[in-house]
Parts: sequence; structure tokens; C-alpha cells
Amino acid sequence: MNVEAPLFAPVDRRDSPVVALPQLELWGGAECTVNRVGDNYRDQLTETGHDERISDFDLIAQLGVKSLRMPMLWERVAPDNPEQRLWGWTDERIALLRNLDIRPIAGLLHHGSGPHYTSLLDDGFPEKFAAYALSVAQRYPDILDWTPINEPLTTARFSALYGHWYPHRKDERSFWLALCNQVDATREAMRAIRSVNPNARLFQTDDLGRTYSTASLSMQADFDNARRWAGWDLLCGIVVPGHRLWKRLVRIGLEERLVSIAEDPCPPDIIGINHYLTSDRFLDHRLERYPTASHGGNKWLSFADVEAIRVLEPAPDGLTVALREAWERYHIPMAITEVHLGCTRDEQLRWMRDAWATAEILRASGLDIRAVTAWALFGNKGWNTLLTAPGLYEPGVFDVSSGNPRKTALVDLIGQLGKSEDSHPAVVSSGWWRRDIRCLHPTVPHRPLYPDHRIEQLNAEQPILIVGATGTLGKAIYRACQHRNLPAVLSSRDELNLCDERSIVKTLDRIMPSAVINAAGWVRVDDAENESADCYNTNSIGAATLSQICNDRGITTINFSSDLVFGNDRVVPRSETDPVNPLNVYGESKAQMEQALQSLDGKHIIVRTAAFFSPFDEHNFAVDAIRSVKAGAPFKAASDQIISPTYVPDLSNAVLDLLLDGEDGIWHLSSGTPLSWADFARQLAMHCEFDPELIVPVPGQQVGWRASRPENCALFSERGATMPSLALAIEKFSEIAVRWSHTKEACAI
Repeated sequence: MNVEAPLFAPVDRRDSPVVALPQLELWGGAECTVNRVGDNYRDQLTETGHDERISDFDLIAQLGVKSLRMPMLWERVAPDNPEQRLWGWTDERIALLRNLDIRPIAGLLHHGSGPHYTSLLDDGFPEKFAAYALSVAQRYPDILDWTPINEPLTTARFSALYGHWYPHRKDERSFWLALCNQVDATREAMRAIRSVNPNARLFQTDDLGRTYSTASLSMQADFDNARRWAGWDLLCGIVVPGHRLWKRLVRIGLEERLVSIAEDPCPPDIIGINHYLTSDRFLDHRLERYPTASHGGNKWLSFADVEAIRVLEPAPDGLTVALREAWERYHIPMAITEVHLGCTRDEQLRWMRDAWATAEILRASGLDIRAVTAWALFGNKGWNTLLTAPGLYEPGVFDVSSGNPRKTALVDLIGQLGKSEDSHPAVVSSGWWRRDIRCLHPTVPHRPLYPDHRIEQLNAEQPILIVGATGTLGKAIYRACQHRNLPAVLSSRDELNLCDERSIVKTLDRIMPSAVINAAGWVRVDDAENESADCYNTNSIGAATLSQICNDRGITTINFSSDLVFGNDRVVPRSETDPVNPLNVYGESKAQMEQALQSLDGKHIIVRTAAFFSPFDEHNFAVDAIRSVKAGAPFKAASDQIISPTYVPDLSNAVLDLLLDGEDGIWHLSSGTPLSWADFARQLAMHCEFDPELIVPVPGQQVGWRASRPENCALFSERGATMPSLALAIEKFSEIAVRWSHTKEACAI
């Protein structure tokens, strides 16, 4: 059988009445993986706090979700004994979903290997899983829609071919056994479920991408492109003699298993497509073009394996290809069952917009696509390590980094899907996957499989106005806007002078901005003691005037305050709600600005931050320290003041995310870790591979400070940690600093 040909003959509808598809629905799901690494289980519901917040379901209902991928997971319900089941959590939530009129899609295993008394390679796995599925169906007989096992092919790869998850095998036979066990478990589970509810429907999900390659690796790519269908092919009963994989699996010893599956298939009622920007791969034998971490191979050839979106030109339209190929292969109704992007907020908005638009375009051409699923509603943690280490938290539709869900801009976008034109200014621009910045490697020509698919891009009219063209922060935010494809204008003091109301009005009239970010201001803390009038005019009066004029026009503003608004009344990190008590003129000027802006009735964000550092500007502490130790000279740094350093590129992205989310009020943004200036300098020196002993700890008075400073002005946010850690920030800084320190074109070092 030709695996690239349709497996079910399409119906000739030329003489048939046109049957309208059901309306495209919005589904939702919280990331719910319970995976096992060694003897340790990891639970995403616990890590995001979703398992303890019953109020999350009211937030989900407000999105307009029609169906919810509902975790009723084996490891959580029957963790210790298959006969002892803990139903309290699911009982409460299933009852709530009924009241909210949201249909559950019951998920019983999500990237797991089951409780400790079984595994994917256990001969008894299908029978044990089916017994659990029967118990769920008997307890909730009215549930119609089921995904017994999420992404069985992907789970088999990560657990039995790559060894990331339990049972940590790395051989092909174990992979196929793990997949067949999950397929048999799904078949037996649906048989058990349908004994209770004969109308129960199977919604079978998996990650779906395509492998591209250079000509010399075409056989490997062909195999990968056949293997990606294996889970659905087995359930449909079409892995029979003539199938691309038949002989290979027979050689492994699975012929009897394949015959048994083909004689009693369980085709899905809905095929769930999970497609990420990393799903499409490109294989290249030219190893020198790619980083070592991408190098791998098979028994005969070595090759690099990279994301296709990072190398192919033009960019592959991965989601469109996945949906079209799945439809042409099976002619079974489909849903996009995971839409999530771990990126900046604007890119998350664009990815959701693109997924919905793709579904609508393909439905118009005859593909039966039933729904688009907003996934990872409350974010996820650790997927950057494939759940093998703690890793990073990625916000979803809601940001729960503070412990409580905070609505992001995705909430409003989702509410408008299918109802009106894009309303968010960030959405009208193209995502990074459609721009030149996507290419990280030398490009390779690519012939699109479906060149007729296009998503119309609109032109943005109202840019973000950034005040402060000569400063570190203003330039950094402008660079971030350019990288994120957010229209922005950078204004100098000659164009907009905070001390000249007429220039403010003139500039706003000319640019008509959607928002104003005031990155200008007096920054010389010690000089402010003798030049207080100029400091107050810029930081207090000028900032307040700008914000008042913007307030009258309904324009959101962002202004920057400082950790120096605090005094010595506390020795613990300061939150947004702690009282201010500045010890110097600079801190007082910022405190006055805060007070003025908080009296306005519009949306005005005040960002308190501290101790800027960046490799892209020579006027900051970190660059001074590295320049000194690179030359072998001692560098004095204060040991008697605790700060929370702030990496400017991360700060720029965090500020833009807050703007896009429609936030207001005071926010603390720093890279998180409290430490002294001296300890900060030591860490910088060590990561840049210079001698940390050249850092000389001294009292602050010995480094030339005239203005009083608090002993501990470290910041933390009770509203949500929205920036990467200091460790990651120093790592990024050092990578650039070391590279520049070895070149004559060094920007700052």
C-alpha cells in the first residue's frame, strides 16, 4: 500500500447536496502530563496549581469553551492499587462541568507509563488499562468523548526510543512494543467504555509533523514520514501486508500482534492534530552547518536534526500540511487539539490567530475540522527540558506564576475568534515563523507542498511610542519591538522633551501611538543630590505631564521607577504593596512620579526595577566590571548593599508582555536573585571566564557614592514572576560578552 495515498476513498460529492459542517468550536485544555523519570513522578496539574483551584473552571467557562480535555488520569486516581480509586477530585470537577454546560473529553493517560504497578512494556498493560477505563466509564456513564491515551506515538518515542522517560529504553523493538501496547490498551479501553455507553467516541491525538531532508538522507526522511502515522494506522487496522512498515515490524517479531489489531480495529471518530513549530524536522548530512547538539544519525549515516522552520526557504506551512495530509490519508473528521507557543505574548497571540485562521481556510476547501483547542490554559513547567529537570514556567492563556491566574491578552483574543477582525494591535503583524528572523542556519531551498494556502496579514497603523532614544532602556525596548514585529517609533529629546508640554502634544498628534513607553529620565543617582531641580523636572513633573496628556487621550503609558524608592525599614525583598521611604533625591523623584500616576483613572503601568545590566551598552556596572577584570585590574564593588539585578533584554520583553496583556499599576521586574554588588560582579567574572578574585568587596562609600542607599532594596513580585532567572540572564550576558571580548568589534567590552 502506498502510505502517501488516501487510505479511505473520498466520497464523490459532485452530484450530492452540499452538507454544511458544524460550526467551528473552541475547545480547551490544561497541560496535564503526569510522566515518570526513574522512580519520580511529575504532575503538571500540581506544578501549575490547577489541581487545587476549582475556580479555574469558571475562568475556562468565560472563554466560551465548548469542550474541555479533562484529565482523569490513571496515576492520580489509582496510584497505589488498581482496586483503590480516588474519585473526589474528578467527581467535583465533572459535576461542575455539567453545570457549566461544557462537554468533557476524558483523558486517562497523558505521556505516562501508568502507575508503579505497570509500564508501557508490561505485557499486562492493555488489560490493566482497560480495567481502569471501565471503572471511569461506570462512574461517569454520560461522558461521550474519550482520549484514553494522549499521543501514544510521541510517548513511545520519548520513553522507549530516546530514553527520556520511564522505562528509559533506547531501542527500536521497545519503541514498537510500547506503541502496540498503547494501541491495544486504547482498543480494549474503548471496548470497555462502549459496553457502558455504546455511543462513546474516540478522539485520538498525536503530535504530527513532517520530516524534510537533503537528498542523501531521503530514505531516513521517508521512514520518519511513514512512522509518524503508525498510531492512527494501527487503530484503523491498515498495517497489513503491503503497508510501508509491515515487513519491518514483522522482522521485529510483531506479525501476530499486527494481525490481531487489523482484525479488530478501532478507528478514531475524531483525529486530534497537535502541531508545534518544532514538529517539522530537517535532516542534513552537512554537519558543519549546525551546532554539535543537533548531531545524530542512524547505523549508516551521521546527520544534523534541526527544526525545519529554522532552515527551509520558503518557510514550511507546517499546520496546514499536517491537516491536509491527515485528511487526505484518513478522511476522518479532525480537530486541532493543542495550540500553544512558549514565546512572547505577541507571538502567542499570532500563533492562536494563525491556527484558527488555518482551520477556517481549510474548512472552506472541504476539510472536516471540528475545533481548535486552546492548550496549556494555565501554562506548563519544564517542557524546555522535556520534563526531565525543573525547567522554566511558560504562561498559557492565564499566567499563574504568582500562584493565582492572571488573564493574559490571549483571553480577549480567544473571545473574539470567529466573531470579528483582529482587535489586538500585536495580532496584525506576522509571527516569527513567517519572518526572516526564523532562520538560524544557512537556508535550504524548499518547494511548498500546498503553495495555495495563505493567511492574510494586515498593516498596523498605531505604533508604540518609545521616549528615550539615547538611553540603554529605550534602545533595548525598541530592539525588542523590532524583533517581535511590533510597530514602534523611538523618539529623541529633540522630538519629545518631557519638560516641554508643547513638544509632547505635537509628537502625540503626529505619531498617534497605541501606547507610550517612557524610557527617558534622570538616571545619575549621586548627581541628583546636587542637581535636584533637574532630576525632579524630568523624573516627576515631566513623567506626570506626559502621562496626564496620554490619559486624556485614552493612551496607556509605561513609566519606570526604582528600587531606591524604599528605605531601611525592612531587610527582606520588597513587594509592590510595601510602603516607600526614599533615602535620596533620585528615589524621592521616582516616588513622586508613582503617586502622580496612581491618581490618574486610565491605564498606566509603573515598573520598579533595579541594577540594569546589558552587554549592548557600555554604561552599566556589569560591563565596567568585565572590562576591568579582562584587563587584569582589580574592580571595587560594594558589599554592603543587597540588590536584585535586572537584565535589560529580559526586562524589555517583560514590559511589552505587560503592555499587551492590558495590565496597569505597579509591577516589580527584576531577574530575581538578591545579592550584593560584589557578589554580582564575582558571578559575572566567573561566567565570563575571568578571575573572580579581581573583584574587591568594599563599603559603598569607597566606590564614590554620595547619595544614601538602603542596605537591602531587593525586589520581588507578588503579582507574578515574569522574567527569567538571574542565572539564565548572566549566562546570556556572558555568552555575548565573551564573544565580543575576543573580537576587535566589541560593542561595549
